[in-house]
Amino acid sequence: MACGLGAIILVFMIIKQNVDQGGAEADLLQADLAQLQEQNATLKKSIAKLNAEALGEMKNITKTQADVNVLKNETAKKSDIVARKKRELSAVQNTIKNAPKAKQNDVLKNDLGGEENYVMGIKVEGRKIVLLVDSSASMTDEKLIRIIRRKNTSDAEKKRGPKWQRTKRIVRWLLARTPKSSRISVIAYNRTAKVLGGNNWLNSRDAESMGKLSRDLDKLVPTGATNLQLGLQKAASLGPTDLYVITDGLPTAGQSRYASLNPFAACSSLLGKSSNISGMCRVKLFRQSIYESTPKGGVKINVILLPIEGDPQAAPEYWAWSASTGGLLISPALSWP
Repeated sequence: MACGLGAIILVFMIIKQNVDQGGAEADLLQADLAQLQEQNATLKKSIAKLNAEALGEMKNITKTQADVNVLKNETAKKSDIVARKKRELSAVQNTIKNAPKAKQNDVLKNDLGGEENYVMGIKVEGRKIVLLVDSSASMTDEKLIRIIRRKNTSDAEKKRGPKWQRTKRIVRWLLARTPKSSRISVIAYNRTAKVLGGNNWLNSRDAESMGKLSRDLDKLVPTGATNLQLGLQKAASLGPTDLYVITDGLPTAGQSRYASLNPFAACSSLLGKSSNISGMCRVKLFRQSIYESTPKGGVKINVILLPIEGDPQAAPEYWAWSASTGGLLISPALSWP
């Protein structure tokens, strides 16, 4: 009896021990489960964040691809423009290369280039065109020392001056490009002013008239002072619509009674007291000359200014004058015409 009771007690003790151990293990498993659930939540958050970042990157990739497509389209358009410009340039180059020499019906021939009708913006146009040509001593050369030397040489040597030869080429270049419907007059001025060709108005397509004009031009000797006012007065008497002035600087003589004009009190050369004229007095003389003698009636004035030493104010003064009439000033390259 005692043995049976002891066995039963032993069985209860074993069962109680197993129950106690099972509760401890359940607590551990519960803790592990809670930790795993926490890790699972953390992983889900990480996955959601990564998904959001991936979506953002996809949007960036899509935008970048769109930008790339836009750039490709713009590049294609610019490539087409470049190709078209190259074709246009090639066509222009071929046109220049194949440009005909002077037409057979031109009275004055010029084989130095094609049939260009303009140079750097100046176009020969107008119903009544006057070419006002400076034929003073300075028109023989660019360097003052060479001009002074030529003053003491023969007329033939003066006429051979490189700038004077260029001046005559410019006159012929302009005459060859005068519109057929225009009338033309050429006035040479130094200390005097005279119309070349025998008549005030000539037809540039009339061979006889142009022949006489060309001969008169070749007879001119560049000498004396530069009296722009006389040239302007002669031009004004003809009533031109367009005036083309070929010169190299500001005037050195004029027609006004300067002793009665206050701005010229210090200009002794204009008062007959000196043979030299200062740069400032030349500016004053130029302004007085164009103020008194520029042709009326809205005449457009273009100026071809050739180079010379020691006259820096010439360009701005002639530019202001021509611009005020709607014309242009050019100082052409040595290779023209």
